[in-house]
Amino acid sequence: MPATQTWVRVGKVAFGRGVFARTNIPAQTIVGEVEGRVILDAEYASAYCIDLGHEMSLEPRAPFRYLNHCCTPNCQLVMTEVEHEDGSPAPSEIHLETLTAIPEGAELTIDYAWSADGAIPCLCGSTSCRGWVVAEEELAKLQKPTRRAPRKSGPTGAVGSTRKSSGKAKRSQSAAPPRKPK
Repeated sequence: MPATQTWVRVGKVAFGRGVFARTNIPAQTIVGEVEGRVILDAEYASAYCIDLGHEMSLEPRAPFRYLNHCCTPNCQLVMTEVEHEDGSPAPSEIHLETLTAIPEGAELTIDYAWSADGAIPCLCGSTSCRGWVVAEEELAKLQKPTRRAPRKSGPTGAVGSTRKSSGKAKRSQSAAPPRKPK
């Protein structure tokens, strides 16, 4: 059994598939390398691709193809610069690292941290859910400013109600997360 499969398995979740711990995994553990096909196209997007920057994306293979988003993730993607034996740059490697200890059977998640223009409603269920699959620093772009209703004229001088919106977020990720499909 490959080393990655010692740690994780793919299983069903409410909206497709997810990655689950086969055994207890300690915090700060490199679970495995995220392998796949590198695409050199700035416009490329899919349901699973990971933005590598410099107009490159990674289309990951299982099991890490099925990493789901959570606003309070228990893992992060870590990019490692690699060199060939002659010292010339080699393609970077991306690994999945745990942020916290993960008990057997728990789902491994990352924060996708998408830009506001690609955000979709979040269904992670975390107590600190931002409400959107979006990077913390992009959240303000999605929140509508509080507006006051126009003053009503009349004998009482009543003022309309105001609407409020708020959001909370925590994020820790070292490599670019999956990119929202176009």
